[in-house]
Amino acid sequence: SRRRHTRYIGDWSSDVCSSDLLASKGVKEIEKIMIDKDPARRAEMMEKTGRRTVPQIYIGDTHVGGYDDLSALDRAGGLDPLLAK
Repeated sequence: SRRRHTRYIGDWSSDVCSSDLLASKGVKEIEKIMIDKDPARRAEMMEKTGRRTVPQIYIGDTHVGGYDDLSALDRAGGLDPLLAK
């Protein structure tokens, strides 16, 4: 059985983004912040992350980056420990 992760996970996103990798890790709840529907949230994302592209993923207080960063973190073995914190 998969352990349920309870850490906050935020994902500044748009309709074209996927959370499949996080779901495959047992993550059940992800706050989706849909920036394509709210320009103020896009500005907030850019100020907080320094990036313009989506998704921008936070796990707890840790800014992981985009999907490529999340995938690389998983391949390097760093995603599971971050989710377990």
